[in-house]
Amino acid sequence: MFPGAVIGKRAEVRINAVVQIKSRLHDGAVVPIGWVAVGDPAQILSPDRHAEIWAIQRGLNFMSTVYGVSRDESMREVMSQQSDYFGAHLTDRVIDPTTD
Repeated sequence: MFPGAVIGKRAEVRINAVVQIKSRLHDGAVVPIGWVAVGDPAQILSPDRHAEIWAIQRGLNFMSTVYGVSRDESMREVMSQQSDYFGAHLTDRVIDPTTD
């Protein structure tokens, strides 16, 4: 499940299935093993239907939704920002949930 996706009540996303960014899966829907749900409302497509998946996914603007950058941003810059983000947590202390 990617950022901005919405999963309806009693919907199932099975092993290795994907619900793409900004996609809305209706109540009770089932995304089979390895399949892709994409769009709003989501179309549920087998992975071999890449051209159809991409035709919908392209307009959802993955780079902006996931990384907060324009589609034209270089991957070097995107990864630099991600490294800074995760690096800020390098000295975080893990809290033992069994202690008060």
